[in-house]
Amino acid sequence: MKFLKIFKRDIVAPLSEAQQLAAYRSSGDAGLLGKLYEPYMDMVFALCYKYLQDEDASKDAVMQIFEKLLVELKSHEVENFKSWLHSVSRNFCLMQLRASRTFVTADQADSEDVESIMVSYEEDEPLFGERKFEALETCLGTLPAAQRKAIQLFYIEEKCYREISQETGFEASKVKSYIQNGKRNLKICIEKNESK
Repeated sequence: MKFLKIFKRDIVAPLSEAQQLAAYRSSGDAGLLGKLYEPYMDMVFALCYKYLQDEDASKDAVMQIFEKLLVELKSHEVENFKSWLHSVSRNFCLMQLRASRTFVTADQADSEDVESIMVSYEEDEPLFGERKFEALETCLGTLPAAQRKAIQLFYIEEKCYREISQETGFEASKVKSYIQNGKRNLKICIEKNESK
């Protein structure tokens, strides 16, 4: 039975995610973080594609998120890597969408889409504040169906009033009302969640 001891010595138990994160924090070895990130790359890509609706942009986002992790995980203590990564990825995509809305070309200046771009980038915009993403997800579910649909099409899918009206069958005047009321209701709900 002595030979069994030889084999037992060679078997190394795999490190838990927490141990892998601690090893990365202490060594700074990107390879360690890469091994931890690799099984989640499909999840990150799928999430990015859901928000960005572009395959190349989603592939780029997967790599940019990894680069972000290289920096953030040196100082952040993370208990549940998967859920933390999901939040980081979602926030990254929403910030990409927000950034893309700030640029308006001359061709767009006369179109109705500018209204959606300009309205979505107000300085006091409650929908895309970095600390408010989780509250936003919760609060979206509390909106009446018409408001929720209009908000999602307008902010996430970046559709103009006319497109939302065509897709949903809502009257154009109702679309604007649903978005304004939805924003107000979201702001109230998010503020309630933040004060808890």
